[in-house]
Amino acid sequence: QVQLVESGGGLVQPGGSLRLSCATSGFPYPFNLYIMMWYRQAPGEARELVAYITSTGETTSYTDSVKGRFTIVRDNAKNTTSLEMNNLRPEDTGVYYCHALRGFDAFWGKGTLVTVSS
Repeated sequence: QVQLVESGGGLVQPGGSLRLSCATSGFPYPFNLYIMMWYRQAPGEARELVAYITSTGETTSYTDSVKGRFTIVRDNAKNTTSLEMNNLRPEDTGVYYCHALRGFDAFWGKGTLVTVSS
């Protein structure tokens, strides 16, 4: 059974930091063959891609609004990916989802809520 379990969300003040983690298991193919992504969905908004990291970890990409503040990493030995979020802003508030992609395989976690508020 495929599982992606996000953790690390919570309430943080503007300017603060959080580290989200995504633990995975049960993929049909080895974890190191999947592109890993973090999406977020703000209240009333569409889900948007925040960051992705290629299967080897060699390449990362970020949406413009988080460049320089967020860092995506992966540990292929532990089948995990993480999103380090610094200098958080109220507009970063939303549910953050972990997503794995390889060909026709596309798996989602259930999300973790991040609230940035004073």
